[in-house]
Amino acid sequence: MSEALDPKITERVKQLEEKFKNSGQDIGAYLDGLLYNKYLTYWDYIHLDTLLSLQIPSTPFPDEEIFITYHQITELYFKLILHEMKQIVAGDIDGGVFLEKIKRINRYFETLIDSFRVMEQGMEREQFLKFRMSLIPASGFQSVQFRMIEIYTAPLCNLVALKYRNNYNEDSSIEKAYEQLYWKFGATETSTGEKALTLRQFEDRYTPRLLRIANQLKGNTIYGCFKNLEEKHRQNTVFIDEMRKLDQNINVNWGLAHYKTAFKYLSKDKDAVIKATGSTNWKQFLPPTFQKISFFPSLWTEEEHKNWGKTWVDDMVNNEK
Repeated sequence: MSEALDPKITERVKQLEEKFKNSGQDIGAYLDGLLYNKYLTYWDYIHLDTLLSLQIPSTPFPDEEIFITYHQITELYFKLILHEMKQIVAGDIDGGVFLEKIKRINRYFETLIDSFRVMEQGMEREQFLKFRMSLIPASGFQSVQFRMIEIYTAPLCNLVALKYRNNYNEDSSIEKAYEQLYWKFGATETSTGEKALTLRQFEDRYTPRLLRIANQLKGNTIYGCFKNLEEKHRQNTVFIDEMRKLDQNINVNWGLAHYKTAFKYLSKDKDAVIKATGSTNWKQFLPPTFQKISFFPSLWTEEEHKNWGKTWVDDMVNNEK
């Protein structure tokens, strides 16, 4: 005599039968699929073989694999950050959910900032200066996910280059503000004012996409969502601290991590530097004290804006001594 089914199993089968009946499907076919299916494995679930096949150096120098792998890891973290941001701007969420997601984003960025030591300390300078020549004109400047993170976080008027910023506000034309975003001037030839090939390539591929996102998010960025929270949340020091931390993580600490690494590998001496692969003006572009980009300006004092990034730069220099 066969053993009777556990009542809990019977109940689940009935629930499944009801579910599939409502969708016009036959539960028997789905049960056959479960019967014939192979057991799921870890390596199949995360597509491990495919993942490990994506690191393809263009030179024989071993440290190029470190360079590629780290940038791919960075882009995966950017994907996680955007995953959280898209949920914030998708619709009305309560203050608790908003705060939790901002905390998650900060954790992702703090992990990235700390992990940049893999780049700063993890490659031989001689190897880097050789294999980098095969990368021209590609540059981390061309990370569209990072540009998307900026656009999801703040209105474009807050991303305009400093000397033009007073000409824009949240009601300004998205298209006009986009033409004067700060990062465009980081890939412009200083002698001629012409856009570097790196920037031209990026704009040709991504400008329509970024403009579409910016228009969709007008008034509904992370900053906009924060300002739409109930006053008890907007005035809450925990919320404010996490928003300030996000501003600092992206616009100060992340840039400084890049600057330290670029300085180590690309500075010949105090007065001479090696050009970046994308012809970016990294010495003028990366330091936060030059760009003074703040996503959430209302959360900082006038004095803090005036000295934007300076304290953190001083701390970085002192820690290096």
